Amino acid sequence: MAKHASSTHTPVFEQIKRLDENGIEYWSSRDLAKVFDYAEYRNFQPAIERAKEACQNSGQNVADHFVDIHEMVGIGSGAKRAVESVQLSRYACYLIVQNADPAKEVVALGQTYFAVQTRLQEIRQMDEYNQLGSDDEKRLFLRNQLRQHNTQLADAARNAGVIDAIDYAIFQNFGYQGLYGGLSAKDIHARKGLKKSQQILDHMGSTELAANLFRATQTEEKLRRENIKGKEKANKTHLEVGQKVRQTIQELGGTMPENLPTETSVLKLERTEKKKVNPYKKGKLWIICNDTQSTRILAWNGWEKCLKVGS
Repeated sequence: MAKHASSTHTPVFEQIKRLDENGIEYWSSRDLAKVFDYAEYRNFQPAIERAKEACQNSGQNVADHFVDIHEMVGIGSGAKRAVESVQLSRYACYLIVQNADPAKEVVALGQTYFAVQTRLQEIRQMDEYNQLGSDDEKRLFLRNQLRQHNTQLADAARNAGVIDAIDYAIFQNFGYQGLYGGLSAKDIHARKGLKKSQQILDHMGSTELAANLFRATQTEEKLRRENIKGKEKANKTHLEVGQKVRQTIQELGGTMPENLPTETSVLKLERTEKKKVNPYKKGKLWIICNDTQSTRILAWNGWEKCLKVGS
């Protein structure tokens, strides 16, 4: 028999989560429709169908995430009858909230909540990530992911009208203020006790990097999905997504990002990794390529050395 995994201290979406006989989590489409304030279930069904189509288009097996079931519901005087419902995975819920009525405030909350949770689950399920044994390795992985997604975020912001470098710096600052409870990038930099030349993202642990990765990926997606235009609207979007990610961390009992410890620069870890995989030698002479910038190997008269080039 399915049972609810609920608590008064957990978000509403966690409160309606159920566990099957094998302890696997799922959500009832009937419960979700009520939370999303649909007066009639039939009005919610088109969102489910669109989500199934999106699931199929993403290359996922629809049957792994959407299972048609029957539930018993009360009809008065203690009587019950069987009604159609759908057993949903967390990923299915994520797709549904992307296709539900965005005018409903609770749908907007659900979009951020399930996006964050789904992204967290994706990272946990990544074979590469799961094979990482140390926190340092996870930091390297997440920092590289964040570099890639910040590039995509910059592109989405540019499409929204954030063109100049100064405007993009302001846009990024709004994201930090949302996630860090009002602290600007400058405030975070000072709080971590960093030198002027040091970057705050390079001194974050894996948990803090993951929070910022969620912020970047969900802001990019929201900018593109809602076709947001204008610098002010883009800044507001980044602020709101940061706030939602922060709210989710708080609701799950996590440590606020500004209270997480400052870590050794990830650049130092990268140099250490490069020394492991990029040795070049002739005879007994070893020359190690360990520049933090883009590098090339120059071979001349049989000798090899690391030549730093512009990135």
